[in-house]
Amino acid sequence: MENIDKNSQLFIYLIGSFEMSAMMAMGKIKNPMTDKDEKDMTQAKFSIDILDMLKVKTEGKLDEDESKYLENTLGQLKLNFIDESGKKDIQNIPDEKTNEQKK
Repeated sequence: MENIDKNSQLFIYLIGSFEMSAMMAMGKIKNPMTDKDEKDMTQAKFSIDILDMLKVKTEGKLDEDESKYLENTLGQLKLNFIDESGKKDIQNIPDEKTNEQKK
């Protein structure tokens, strides 16, 4: 039973780590190392894509709370990504079709 709780805590921590990475990359929170808002939408997308991959790879293997936490985190990140992508100061969003940076 202890292993299950530990693994569940580690899973939640992992999701939170990628969530914070994506939020920093979208400029939603300051980078604690530089104390600045920095935007790198390519990095934000990468973090979101990793969480999407985790969702696919763990489908049917998570308990209800873990599954809801992952779903809610992904939903919130994707909405923030769309919000930030619509702003005029974004220049480095990867184009899905060509995989090149928009200029």
